[in-house]
Amino acid sequence: MPEIMIFKEVIDQNSVPFIAFIENEGQYINGKWVNGKPTEIPMSGIILPLSNDDLKYVENGTYTVKEKKVYTTLPLDIGTQVMYKNDFYTIQAFKDYSEFTDVCIYLMRWREGVGLHD
Repeated sequence: MPEIMIFKEVIDQNSVPFIAFIENEGQYINGKWVNGKPTEIPMSGIILPLSNDDLKYVENGTYTVKEKKVYTTLPLDIGTQVMYKNDFYTIQAFKDYSEFTDVCIYLMRWREGVGLHD
């Protein structure tokens, strides 16, 4: 098996900030279910537009020019909302290269008008 390529330093040097909204578990209060409120977690990663190759091999349907991919060394759950440059995205797909590198690569799906409570 090949050695794992370590890109943490490259990611750290070239990353930009974004915010991940991690959902907290809900709870029953006075017999009524109350959804948990998301916690804002500052993160960083390399955020890039989708390449022509990405668009050629898409599995999840049609993408717009606003969709992006993020390279980060920290894992994110599919469905997590993130905010980057005041736009909201949803983490929708993950490319697993864990056999080869320490980088997690995710698709960030943009939708107009989507915010924390949508």
